[in-house]
Amino acid sequence: MTSDDEPQEPVFVPHRELSPEALRGVVESFVLREGTEYGARDFSLEEKLAHVYRQLERGEAQIVFDPATETIDIIPTRR
Repeated sequence: MTSDDEPQEPVFVPHRELSPEALRGVVESFVLREGTEYGARDFSLEEKLAHVYRQLERGEAQIVFDPATETIDIIPTRR
């Protein structure tokens, strides 16, 4: 919260502005969370990472930082 106790807006982080190491950390953290199952077929970690990288490149997903909780996530974009 700000000093005025107003909610802070999420910050969208362009994936191209992150270093390769930071981007991998964000994407890896995302795919390792529970609830990111990919269906009946098992995918390797590298396949899951590649899938999310492609979504970011195509603009189907975006990285967002929530200043209120100081957390980062990857969410689908609105089209």
